[in-house]
Amino acid sequence: MANEIEIGRGKRAIRAYSFDDIAVIPARRTRDPEDVTTGWQIDAYHVDVPIMAAPMDSVMSPETAIMFSKLGGVGVLDLEGLWTRYDDPTDVYETIRTVPEDQVTAKLQELYREPVKDRLISERLQQIRDAGVTVAGALSPQKTQRHIDAVMEAGVDLLVVRGTTVSAEHVSSRKEPLNLKRFIYGLDVPVIVGGVATYTAALHLMRTGAAGVLVGFGGGAAHTTRQALGIHVPMATAVADVAAARRDYMDESSGRYVHVIADGGIGHSGDLVKAIACGADAVMLGALLARAEEAPGGGWHWGSEARHPILPRGRRVHVGTAGTISEVMYGPANRSDGTLNIVGALKRTMATTGFNEVKDLQRVTIIVNPY
Repeated sequence: MANEIEIGRGKRAIRAYSFDDIAVIPARRTRDPEDVTTGWQIDAYHVDVPIMAAPMDSVMSPETAIMFSKLGGVGVLDLEGLWTRYDDPTDVYETIRTVPEDQVTAKLQELYREPVKDRLISERLQQIRDAGVTVAGALSPQKTQRHIDAVMEAGVDLLVVRGTTVSAEHVSSRKEPLNLKRFIYGLDVPVIVGGVATYTAALHLMRTGAAGVLVGFGGGAAHTTRQALGIHVPMATAVADVAAARRDYMDESSGRYVHVIADGGIGHSGDLVKAIACGADAVMLGALLARAEEAPGGGWHWGSEARHPILPRGRRVHVGTAGTISEVMYGPANRSDGTLNIVGALKRTMATTGFNEVKDLQRVTIIVNPY
């Protein structure tokens, strides 16, 4: 492989790049930012911006999912989170925000021992549906079969099966694993699955019939997977490899298009731009939206990995508050660090590089410029 290097006489490695290692460059044509279009189509659903809100309790409540969807994105609720474990998780959130650092992991494990209730899954999804927006919910691969009947009875427009790593060929000697291909083809709703980080794994997921695949491990800002498991994939390379799998799968399937969604490692608006430049159709945001004033985490951010009962691979991090969720999306911005007006930044880059559609931005020239 052209991108292999030797790290020692007995081992070769793949050179990979993060979003910080690359940048896009302008072309010969420019446009007015007001003239570009940021719309995105996922299955039968058209949304105004190519952004999904991550199904993380620090980011999404039923209210913020509704709010985010009304702003043009897709809000995804964690159907195994606090909102489906507690009738009113207000006090639970306060506990998570205020517990001392040396006790937070144990406290998260304790609070998330409360079982998920199918009744609450139905109530939360109905609340979102009553608001007249796209209904999207997420389950983990381990709990999908347990809760899918309640989810489908309540009704979703998009189902996300999201884990640290999701494969099409999970092997287990203890229980029957989720057969993704059989599961997806048995549903009447589009399914987005992930994370995945390599060409081969993505190609196999696409063959299951998934409408989209999530690239990355999610929860980048609150992840400790690299420290705990030694697993890490720089996102620029991962997105480009999965985009190549999409291209080859289109040839293999006579034109079936699977959406590539970058999930994790997007901390600034420039990372959103570079994810699309590498081949993503959309992005899934966590920490950026956790900084919104309305985010239920109240300036704190954590993912599902942080609450794992046996081997936590995440942490609670303080991200602070940057502005309202509307300001995070559309501005006006009163800071220049790429945490506000992220859609405006995307439009500005599209205009500067001469592209009118988000899909066209995938053709932009990329340079490697590691800092």
